[in-house]
Amino acid sequence: MVASRYNARYVDAMIRCARAGLGGLEVEVVRVPGAFEIPLAARWLLQRPEGHRPDALICLGLIWQGETTHADHVAISVTNALMGLQVETGVPCVHEVLQVRTVEQARARCLDPSTNRGGEAASTVLELLRLRRALARPGSVRV
Repeated sequence: MVASRYNARYVDAMIRCARAGLGGLEVEVVRVPGAFEIPLAARWLLQRPEGHRPDALICLGLIWQGETTHADHVAISVTNALMGLQVETGVPCVHEVLQVRTVEQARARCLDPSTNRGGEAASTVLELLRLRRALARPGSVRV
């Protein structure tokens, strides 16, 4: 996982929920200062030597929408960078770098166990890993 330290209360809750959703899988958590730095750390992880690269990444952060367009620029940049990274490498980079406007939105998406996006990210990673294994076996996927 790559997670921002900024807005730690919310991001830490997503990390906990994602870990729980991944069961006993080995999870490394790399912390970066803020959301904008997540794609760079993700790239560094995916550039590790063979055998030390992650099978998938979960990227977690929280961006508050303020009075300016700064949050929009950060959110769009992170989204585009993570999409490019996963398409380029073939490694799932599950994007849960959230942009919120209110405390209620942050609570619902990060602190409420039933709607926590960390849990959703864990489910997505597991599904993508199963799909990759299935697609690697010719004729194993049926429509």
